[in-house]
Amino acid sequence: MRILLDENLDWRLQCDLPGHTVESVPLIGWAGLKNGALLARANERFDALITMDASLPKQQNLARFQIAVIGLKARTNRLADTRPLMPKVRTALPRLRPGKIIVIS
Repeated sequence: MRILLDENLDWRLQCDLPGHTVESVPLIGWAGLKNGALLARANERFDALITMDASLPKQQNLARFQIAVIGLKARTNRLADTRPLMPKVRTALPRLRPGKIIVIS
């Protein structure tokens, strides 16, 4: 699966998703894109977006996109707080559906 980590997440989380192609928004030069533009661009290259942006599903009609979204809920976006969620993310990946969001806490 091709996965994009939003700019609010540490790129080092890619190490916690073995067997997948994982990129990070800042590392591919997409930092600063608004949610709609980010989803449109990511929709062309990725199967899933992982984010901590709780406003994304409220601001965007995710059904317009083929990309699935995983929303993380953690105390902070620091690696120490988000890394423990990665086993749940790995379990959720096969259940992802295009244009839908799964929230993991």
